[in-house]
Amino acid sequence: MTDDRNVEPPPSPRPRESIARTDETPAVRTDGGESVERSGSDRNRDRNPADGEGFVEAADRALEDAYEEPISVAEYVDRILEDPHLAAHAAKYLLSAIEDAGTRTVIEAGEERERYRFFDDPHNDGEHAVLGNTRVLNEFVEDLRAIAAGRGKDEKILWVDGPTATGKSEFKRCLINGLREYSKTEAGRRYTVEWNVANAEAGRSLSYGDAPGSDEDHWYESPVQVHPLSVFPDPVREDVLDAVNEELDGHVDVRVDTDLDPFSREAYDYLEERYRREGVEDLFSAITDPEHLRVKNYVVDLGKGIGVLHSEDDGSPKERLVGSWMAGMLQELDSRGRKNPQAFSYDGVLSQGNGLLTVVEDASQHADLLQRLLNVADEGAVKLDKGIGMDVDTLLLVISNPDLAATLNQHADRGADPLKALKRRLDRHEFSYLTNLRLEVELIRRELTDETGVGDREEDAAEAAIRAPLVMTVEGDDGTVDRELAPHALEAAAMYSVVSRLVEDDLPGGYDLVDKAKLFDQGYVQDGDERVEREEFDLDDDADDGVRGIPVTYTRDVLAELLADDRERHHPDLPVEDVVMPRDVLDAMIDGLADAPVFSSGERSQFEDRVVAVKNYVYDQQERDVLDAIMREKRVDTETVEEYVEHVYAWATDEQVETDRGPVDPDPLKMKVFEVEHLGRFEEADYAGDHPSPAVEEFREEKIITALNRHAWRHRTEDFEVRDVDLTEIPVIKTVLETHDWADVRRTFEDFDPGQWADPPANTETERVKEQAIENMVDLFDYTEASAELTSRHVMGQVSYQWD
Repeated sequence: MTDDRNVEPPPSPRPRESIARTDETPAVRTDGGESVERSGSDRNRDRNPADGEGFVEAADRALEDAYEEPISVAEYVDRILEDPHLAAHAAKYLLSAIEDAGTRTVIEAGEERERYRFFDDPHNDGEHAVLGNTRVLNEFVEDLRAIAAGRGKDEKILWVDGPTATGKSEFKRCLINGLREYSKTEAGRRYTVEWNVANAEAGRSLSYGDAPGSDEDHWYESPVQVHPLSVFPDPVREDVLDAVNEELDGHVDVRVDTDLDPFSREAYDYLEERYRREGVEDLFSAITDPEHLRVKNYVVDLGKGIGVLHSEDDGSPKERLVGSWMAGMLQELDSRGRKNPQAFSYDGVLSQGNGLLTVVEDASQHADLLQRLLNVADEGAVKLDKGIGMDVDTLLLVISNPDLAATLNQHADRGADPLKALKRRLDRHEFSYLTNLRLEVELIRRELTDETGVGDREEDAAEAAIRAPLVMTVEGDDGTVDRELAPHALEAAAMYSVVSRLVEDDLPGGYDLVDKAKLFDQGYVQDGDERVEREEFDLDDDADDGVRGIPVTYTRDVLAELLADDRERHHPDLPVEDVVMPRDVLDAMIDGLADAPVFSSGERSQFEDRVVAVKNYVYDQQERDVLDAIMREKRVDTETVEEYVEHVYAWATDEQVETDRGPVDPDPLKMKVFEVEHLGRFEEADYAGDHPSPAVEEFREEKIITALNRHAWRHRTEDFEVRDVDLTEIPVIKTVLETHDWADVRRTFEDFDPGQWADPPANTETERVKEQAIENMVDLFDYTEASAELTSRHVMGQVSYQWD
């Protein structure tokens, strides 16, 4: 199958390190699905052995944790009565593996959703995490739950569909990783049976060799991971399952509807015939004696509980599905004029995936097999040959690009569609492009570097990750050179990609696609002092957001080329030629559209029209950085803001303010000074002395008191105090605490001249402001001096036009 995302990037860029690392502290998952931090010594011992012996010991521990000694059938039944989950059928086992990893809350499409951590690939440090598509993944799990419970979806074949580079291949790898690692845990043990008939009669063996060896040489595992309970006669098996399910505390019962596989049946029948002829009374006990039959655990992996049919796999339909006969072994074993199942290869996708998961990659390349899978889904069985059938317990999953849908619909206009039954069985789950800014930034970083970690981040950390720069080492004519993707460069690429994927038909007036992208990313948009939540927008839940747009592979290639190219920029002291700016990224993405065969002429035109809003958005972010850097030492301290809010609250409620000197009346001068000098909302003319005009009173009531009341209602207790309020929940106060405008700069630095920023005269206020601002941009936002110089010049070039 074509790899959806991990196509090798162009070879020249090589990651050195990200300036702003966002990886989280290594953690391990407890049985409850929570993450707990491990001690440094534990992690170092596991991951960084000191010598060769230490590495060998670490490998010993890994295998010791994954495997256990074989047990008898009776011991296995005792074990599953104690822990019924260990007997799970395929769909229930996959469901348990997913649920075992726990959940976390995310915001996607502007809505809070619970996401299964399993799809973050936690066992593999997130290397093959499925970014986004949480709604689709949750629907997949719900279908899986229905199949596991037998609620009318047993005959379904799950179909994961979507454009290239939407994470479908990562989904497959994540399933494989997660199931493999879960099967190594005690809670996720997976069992099958192995047989030995050599000790029943001299010269008799299940082996493919000639002479029998020791007893241990003649233990042969079921080649298709048959369920241990399949060895029981049907009535007894049902009784065992009834007893197991009585102990089960979950909502999905264990079901075992499969009989022994042909290989195991050969051993069973031979032993049954042998002991029946000898007149043994306890026939089942003799057949399943630990000398002949053992239950063993196995680690789930490709070919062992997971079957994957790749696009390049060939052979007849039967070979691809179950395997083939081995002519040489048929001659050796076919002594009674029949085909002996011991001479079958069992290397088809259903044989490999029996017991858990069968995946058909790039399904359009194997469309001839899909209809043959209908019988497997309906009856849970497949034929090796005439008269030789095999029961199959596996979750059927097909993965495709949109071309499969076209193939399935090729006869849709006919009166009798020969593919109608197949389409009815396929349960489609459509992956789409990411529509969350922070996820797209993370995806682009993954494409360019070896970064992997996925997980929860505090809001401040998430914002820092979005704007963070990236330094990469590339090969140049004169050796290696460090190139910097400046702060907001990845953000620009991600925002433009997201905006290209959104539909604008459902946007209310006054909002653009950048607003929609911000809404999808954080669940609200800031409209002046007001925070407008997602539920206040009447958006179409069935809109085609994410169905079309710029794929991450295009963005990655543009960025890789920019990192490799030289730029015509010069500075006497700073390597500005090695800096890739956000506007460089956007211009290159636009320029490349004309030559990119993946876009139609209509898409190119539409994408070009959308870049202006993104450029404005990025400029706003850069302007905020420069303003915050200039005004860093002039910020209003939290105590001053808190004092103002207390006085407004007392003023509105006709109460007094508690001070060290005791209760005092609210001070109208304090409130006026704050509103004029810090808020910048009003002027002297808005007051009669210190007394507020109706406009000021309305502002205090609607912007401050309403927010306080909303907070008090959410956190209502008898001892509510204004000091308990998180001031950042009040939009207008958040603005005061976090942002400034150019009027603040003008008021603070009277002799400052933005027109002189590029080369300020010596010993001027402009020179001093610039030096401090550059230093603050490096310290606060991870700029280098070179990128801070270029960014601040760009911003000041715009500001100087409006300054006078």
